[in-house]
Order: sequence, then C-alpha cells, then structure tokens
Amino acid sequence: MRGISYRRRIWGWFFFDWASQPYNTLLITFIFAPYISELIGDGAQAQTVWAFGIAIGGVIIALGAPILGAMADNSGARMQWIQVFSAMYVIGAFGIWWATPVDLNLIVVLGFFVLGMVGMEFATIFTNSMLPDLGSNDEIGRISGTGWAFGYLGGLVALVIMLLFFAEGAGTGKTLIGLDPAFGFDATQREGTRFVGPLTGFWYIIFMVPFFMWVKDPRPIGGGAHAVRKALWTVIDTIRHLPKTPSMFSYLSASMFYRDALNGMYFFGGIYAAGVLGWSVVDVGIFGILALIAGALFAWLGGFADDRFGPKPVIVTAILVLLFVAISIVTISRGAVYGVPLAPGSLMPDVIFYGFGMLIGAAGGVVQSASRSMMVRQARAGHMAESFGLYGLAGKATAFIAPALIGVATSASGSQQIGVSPLIGLFALGLVLLIWVKPEGDPSE
Repeated sequence: MRGISYRRRIWGWFFFDWASQPYNTLLITFIFAPYISELIGDGAQAQTVWAFGIAIGGVIIALGAPILGAMADNSGARMQWIQVFSAMYVIGAFGIWWATPVDLNLIVVLGFFVLGMVGMEFATIFTNSMLPDLGSNDEIGRISGTGWAFGYLGGLVALVIMLLFFAEGAGTGKTLIGLDPAFGFDATQREGTRFVGPLTGFWYIIFMVPFFMWVKDPRPIGGGAHAVRKALWTVIDTIRHLPKTPSMFSYLSASMFYRDALNGMYFFGGIYAAGVLGWSVVDVGIFGILALIAGALFAWLGGFADDRFGPKPVIVTAILVLLFVAISIVTISRGAVYGVPLAPGSLMPDVIFYGFGMLIGAAGGVVQSASRSMMVRQARAGHMAESFGLYGLAGKATAFIAPALIGVATSASGSQQIGVSPLIGLFALGLVLLIWVKPEGDPSE
C-alpha cells in the first residue's frame, strides 16, 4: 500500500503540469495570441500591445513570488495557496470568452489574461517546492522531466481538441478538419476560437482533481499578519544571505535571463508567425502541435540525461540550441532566409519556422525541467518554497523588462523581426552567468 500511495502522490503532482499547461499552450502562445493579432490587424502593433500586457503580469509576479514562498515555508499552507491561485487561473481563463471581434475591450480582456497568468505562476511556485519531497537527488531529474513531458502532452491534447473542433479560420469559418465549430458556436463571432478560454478553465478544474486528491501537505502551523511579517523578514534575510551562497546567487541570476528569453519565445512566437509569415490561428496551431510533441519527448529524455550527467550540462546544451534559434529567427521573413532572397510564394520560411518550433519545444522542455531540478540542488535546507519563490522572482524579475524591450524595439522600428532581437542578449547573458554555478550548490553551513 505504501508503494501505491507513493506512486499516486507522484502522479498527482504530475497532474498539475497536465492541468496548467494549456494556459501556456492555448492562451499565451498558439491560439489566443495570434487571434488577438488578427483582431488588431497590425502585427507590429499587436506585438507591442502583447508585450506591455505581459510586462504588467511580470511585475506582479516578481514582487509577490518570494514573499509567498516564504509564507509557505513559515505556515506550511502550500495546498491552501494553490487553491487560491487556482481560482485566479480559472477566472482569468474564462474571461477570454469576452475577446469579441466587434467592440473588443482589449484592456478588460488583457486584465483577465494577466489575472490567470499570475494565478498560474504563483501556484507553480508551491507545486515546484514539493519536488524534493518526491524523491532523492538521484531521482528528481527524472521525476521533473517526466512531469514536464506529461504537461506538454496535456497541452498537446488540448491544442488538438481546440484545432479539430473549435478554432475556426478567419476566412473559412471552419476548423482544421473542415467542421463547423462544435456546440453550435457562431463562426462569424469567432465563438469557437474564443472558447479557448473556457476550455482552458474547464480543463484545469477537471484535471486538478487527482492533484488535490493524491498530493498531501502538512497542516498549516501559522498564518495571518504574523506570517506575512515573518515572511517579509525571511525574504530580506535570504537576499542578504545570497552573497554568502555564490552558486545559488549565480544560478538565480543566470536563470533570470535565460528563462525570460525562453518565455519571450513562447509569448511572442504565435504573434510573430502571424505577423511576419501571415499565418492563421490554425497554422500557428499546427506549429504548436509539432513544438509540443518535441517538447514532451525531449523533456522526458532530458530527465534521464539530468539524472545521468546532472542538470548543469543539460541546461547549457539547451540554451545553446535556443540561442541559435533566437539568432536565426531575426533573419527569417516571407521574402528571405538568412539574407538570401526567395522566389515569391516560397514555402521555405514556413518549413524552417516549423523546424524552429520543434527546436524551441525540445530545448524549452529540457531547460525548464532541468532548471527545476537544479533549483532543488541550490536551495537552502528548510527554505524550499522560499527558494522557489526566489526562483519565481528570478524568472520574472526581468519578465517586465524583456517584453517592454520587445515592445519598445518593435514600436520604434516598426519591424517584428528587429523587435524580438533582445532575446539574443538575454540567452547569452544567462549562458555566461552559468559559469559560476556549482552543480551541487553551495556547501552546507
């Protein structure tokens, strides 16, 4: 019975990734983002608006993440916080339904989107902090990789459902396989595509059931204003302590840049393809299917590589692949590839961009899984949720800077290609800072 209970707890933890991944897959990257680009009509303007919306969410997450993590360590109330932020996730997702093609209130819709994104990121802090409880250091790489792969698989299934039965083409009103949108949705009002929000919310509600049933956490040992004050002082003390833990400090700094660059690829991939290559929501969806298949496979394989070689070399390899893609994307347009002019109507940019999607999915899945495993090795004993709060801060401290830079660069240049070039520098900075990271973290005090 003990073995069955242990396996159920791990599978329950896996289901958070399965349940939450569609927010990234359907809303942030492959369905909602290109749909917004279609509604706005101008690719550069859409990329600018999207950038500043993401930046606002990044500021909120950066400010709240370490304090919430410290509160979880002090109170033990991780499950309660996950429930609160799950509610934010669901409300934010359902709000996407109001992204109507006529009389679009972009501020309200982006407000819902940011609410759900913040809920997802905050809940992830607490679920990530449970990872070391699931296995030894020799096992957590594989556990993390399998969880991430399971999440990618969930995003893939949700995306396929969306493309086959709901997301209609702007010109045809039909889904990928030529059907009218399910449930009698009105294609002229883009109700099939707008259903991406409620579908994401329902998906989360249904598939979080195994998590809440099988994953148990200690009872809360404190709360209220005292917990908030204690959390604030704990965060301050930890930040003061960072210079005494140079490996953790370097890792947090490195991950701050390379994870922000990766998020930039996810946030702007759909809008970029829609604006630069003229792809429809369905085209971007196919791109997403390829990326998710590659992501699921390589996140799983990367978990075994993590256990075999450790997370650091796995992370470095993945960043090198992503840096190559970031440099290459800037040179791809409908009329030229790497500066070489193409014949009108050439499909080469589409084929290459599909290939880049697979590389982003593969390397992105690997780097996120291995980064989670690396954080366990760098964290201070007894401060796991707080450390993952700082990890969340590191992942979002520049999250408002990168989208803002992309927004400014895109607005100033009027070019989506030039607009995404800041991603190159972010990946490069992250790679350099990893030099000072020790694979097993700083020595225990």
